[in-house]
Amino acid sequence: MSPTKLICFDCDSTLSAIEGIDELARLRGPAVLARVEQMTNDAMDGRVPVESVFARRLEIIGPTRADLATIGRKYLETVEPTAQATVGALKDAGWTVVIVSGGFTAAIRPLADFLGVARIEAVALEFDAAGAYAGFDEQFPTTRSGGKPEVVERLKRELRPVLTVMVGDGMSDLEAKPAVDRFIGFGRYVVRPRVKAESAAFVYSLDELPRILP
Repeated sequence: MSPTKLICFDCDSTLSAIEGIDELARLRGPAVLARVEQMTNDAMDGRVPVESVFARRLEIIGPTRADLATIGRKYLETVEPTAQATVGALKDAGWTVVIVSGGFTAAIRPLADFLGVARIEAVALEFDAAGAYAGFDEQFPTTRSGGKPEVVERLKRELRPVLTVMVGDGMSDLEAKPAVDRFIGFGRYVVRPRVKAESAAFVYSLDELPRILP
């Protein structure tokens, strides 16, 4: 059996153009969207810790099970144009591909299936019998700052890869830099100056990855 090489992708503003939480807010109207977008940007730019906004955004939105299905369709409509071919090429080259996200598993699943990614490390939402919001998995690491490196370290213990790479656009992704052999920043949808400055490489299209990975 060949040694495993592990590549972890952020989802929002990386594999897809959207931020899922902001699209959930958009369903509630412009005032809610403006409020939630600002909270998201503050967290992704590193001005506030993720945990300071995570629960609050969900409380403001109150997403339903049906809302998550809507966002799942939006992820597919806004998939990064080269993502499917890039994931296929990486898998053919022996990489194990995992999505590591602060987003929501049920919404990301259709995109993961489209891309051919079996494993999602993201947050489970809880709903009541009528499909109304009833909470989230508060123990999952990506609900807080420092969560993505925690997930990556767990994956490394499980898979024992010979090489580990993280690809993402935000500060929560950059936090994983000490846990990986190479952090690659992504800027097709948003360029965050600190992420760009501290990345081993910075790309604007996912199809740049195969030629720059060892």
